Amino acid sequence: MKTKTSLLILLTTIVAISAPISAEAATIPDEPNTSEQFQINGAGATFPFPLIDLWRVEYNKEFSNVNLNYQSIGSGGGVKQHIEKTVNFAASDAPLKQSEMDRAPNTLQIPEAIGGVVVAYNIPEIPDKGLKLTGIDIADIYLGKITKWNDERIAQHNPGLSLPDEEIVVAKRSDGSGTTFVFTDYLTTVSSEFDEQVGKGKNVPWPLGIGAAGNEGVAGIVRSTPYSFGYVELAYAFQTGMSFAFVQNADGTEFIEPTLETISAASGGVADNLPASDGDWSQVTLVNAPGKNSYPIASFTYLLVYEDLSQATKSIEEAKTVVHMIHWMITEGQNHSESLLYVPLSDSVAELGKQGLAKIKYGDETLFDYEGVTASNSEIPQWIRDNAKWWSEGLITDQDYINGLQYLISQGILKV
Repeated sequence: MKTKTSLLILLTTIVAISAPISAEAATIPDEPNTSEQFQINGAGATFPFPLIDLWRVEYNKEFSNVNLNYQSIGSGGGVKQHIEKTVNFAASDAPLKQSEMDRAPNTLQIPEAIGGVVVAYNIPEIPDKGLKLTGIDIADIYLGKITKWNDERIAQHNPGLSLPDEEIVVAKRSDGSGTTFVFTDYLTTVSSEFDEQVGKGKNVPWPLGIGAAGNEGVAGIVRSTPYSFGYVELAYAFQTGMSFAFVQNADGTEFIEPTLETISAASGGVADNLPASDGDWSQVTLVNAPGKNSYPIASFTYLLVYEDLSQATKSIEEAKTVVHMIHWMITEGQNHSESLLYVPLSDSVAELGKQGLAKIKYGDETLFDYEGVTASNSEIPQWIRDNAKWWSEGLITDQDYINGLQYLISQGILKV
């Protein structure tokens, strides 16, 4: 009996290896042509720059003839260069507005990661993270209604803290910024007064504050200026050891620390309602998401690429390299996200990106032949059904059946 069982397990694994469940594994873009050297140029959002810069290094380890030059100039600058077709791809934390889509028709918007914006502070008397703030508190600081750290509205959420009688030094972005878009998207959601006076956008008429370019610039002001306050992407605060606030959730029940888990919680329910890559993303938002553990200032960050890459590349081989690199970013590259406190894309969001990449052409030539996962190739093959039947009938033991499944999972043949 044991010999027959072992043979059955061996036979089923051989069949599984020769006939994988999903067609997806066989449909990846062509690798870069090793006989050429490529420099791929991108520009835009500072929000994902730490992750993109890590991707630059890791991708080059695998494909040493491909170098990525990504200029961290802000989402506004990235969108501008994309419209002007001076880069192979751009990055933006704000989805394109209709007016931008009109100037860059047939643009694909492909989510690359999910991140969080934190409100960082420099209070010498309170060096640790965890100062508690509501959305209204934050809005009122930027409106100039709360001007001192010991304001009673801050103090009431932070009993036991000795808040200093010092003026709050406010820092803001001076460039066109997707981080600003995400931050003001949140503030307009929680404060009608902020919505009326300032509004939402990559550039807004801030009533006050010291301006600096990039997340790096705002982080620099906060780190070097006592009693300052500003907004930066979580990775910047984490990497530089900045203190940051816990922000009240949408339910008004908890003050939430920005972490991988709480940012992921904010994105949990959105995947099933996202548009296609060539659709309208302008209304997609993750801010103030419901849920006890949802951090309220979270966002997708996007890659922008033309559906016809002959507009933004010098050759079909360069275009194929761009497609392969972006595919790597939204698949293998996601393995590097958590180390920098970005939430990896879910399989369903990555699938949207792959389907978008399949639309890309160079002139009339398709660059990536990908049909996606369909119902037909997602069905359970008959041999797995039979194996389960034999196990249920006692023809193979529990342990042998578990061992067989564990092998299939460990080899990536079955996914749970």
